[in-house]
Amino acid sequence: MDDINQALADLPAIDASVLNSSGSGPYGMTDAGYLPKPYARLVAEGLANARALMGADVDAGQGSVIRKLIEMTAIEHARLYTLVGSLVDDLTIPTARGEGLDRLGGELGLPRPFATAAGQVTLKFKGAMPPGVTELVVPVGARMLTTGGHHVATTQSARLTAAVPNATVTAEAFYPGPEHDLDPANAAQKIKLWNADDEAIEPISAIASIRGPGTALEAVVDIVHDKPFTGGAYRWPDDRYRSLLLRAPRSLWSARGIELAASLVPGVRQVKVIDLYGGLDIDMAIFGNFNFAERVFGSERNLVTPYLFTILVAPTAAAIWSGPDGLAAQIADTIEDLRPVGIFPEIREASEVYVGVRANLVIEGIPLPSGDRATVNASAPALAFKQRLLERCRGYVDRLEFGEQVSPAKISWALMSEPGVVDVRDLRLLRYPLPPSEIDFAGPASANAVDLLGCGEAAALAGNQIAQFIDNPTDLTII
Repeated sequence: MDDINQALADLPAIDASVLNSSGSGPYGMTDAGYLPKPYARLVAEGLANARALMGADVDAGQGSVIRKLIEMTAIEHARLYTLVGSLVDDLTIPTARGEGLDRLGGELGLPRPFATAAGQVTLKFKGAMPPGVTELVVPVGARMLTTGGHHVATTQSARLTAAVPNATVTAEAFYPGPEHDLDPANAAQKIKLWNADDEAIEPISAIASIRGPGTALEAVVDIVHDKPFTGGAYRWPDDRYRSLLLRAPRSLWSARGIELAASLVPGVRQVKVIDLYGGLDIDMAIFGNFNFAERVFGSERNLVTPYLFTILVAPTAAAIWSGPDGLAAQIADTIEDLRPVGIFPEIREASEVYVGVRANLVIEGIPLPSGDRATVNASAPALAFKQRLLERCRGYVDRLEFGEQVSPAKISWALMSEPGVVDVRDLRLLRYPLPPSEIDFAGPASANAVDLLGCGEAAALAGNQIAQFIDNPTDLTII
């Protein structure tokens, strides 16, 4: 026992000498988290222990047997420290990964959600255009169906003309999960119907009504689904899932809890719970110290008056808001068991401000056909290139929050991030509808009035507004 105590007493002296010689930083549990012991320190400690046990004249130089044994042992110890570090990291949400993050999410009652399946469909215009109509625009978010009840929406707009009646666009399942990996070989999973309840397909409905009663929507624009959808079996990546868990509430009847539940409803882009009087959150200092018969959750009020809070929802382009199966009804059903008794929500749809981009592009290294500017911009390679640029712009706009302005500088950065773009000139944002300050109430109203902002001017939004991007490739000109 005395020998063990003596050995333990010698360790601090060995550790101090090793620290001075190796110059390693802190390790173990620190304020910054768990830090594995560096490999160089493990080797230095092994050499120090060898000299303490075998004498200072032990041969521990390069190529010696003892040195090789110490180095091999240090490798195994370093792996052990790394394993311990990963186990410690998996104990907290900010640092957990993979299965460790899944376990933490399960403890919160939030399993890792499935991704949405995606694929391509071809839209074919059938028949002739009505008089005065030059093109048919199928917008982003147009809803399609299968005979088996699967819902799908386009993620790109399509412009069908008499000269170009066909267009292949990307689409994704409206609901997540592997059951929406649609295989066209299965008749129940083949996409071939339009959703008549969707307002986005109104242009198709208008042409169908012109052609006469009983004209099916599919007789105007045919849907060709010949390749399977994939990706529905995947789960959310760690970063997205971690962000969800960090927002998860740890208490009942909280605004954060309702906001989180509403955000997971398919078709919700962003959501904000507005609770002006604090009726949802019960973590105030006064809670637990008053008579519930006199004061309920906060300020005094009439007990027979229902308390209301507002849920501001920005739907995705594919969402259908109204109806018994609409997004508003689904949100109300989702939060029914989360709201306090007697406190009811007012579910309000956010006001969408449509924003487009008009700019001249200087490109290099992109193979394009020869000809005048109009011919080059109308070519298939140019349209595909501009579609990639518009997807970058959409990714930026879709991440904006309520009331956040659309910055032309960030739009320019998104365009310049695409390989092949050398310069972006005369970039201006288009806004629809017009802001109230620019509406001429004395003159005739125009449904197509678009506000062309000045060069470098951002599109400002109100607190209940959110930007929606319009992908019009004709607004981008390759010069």
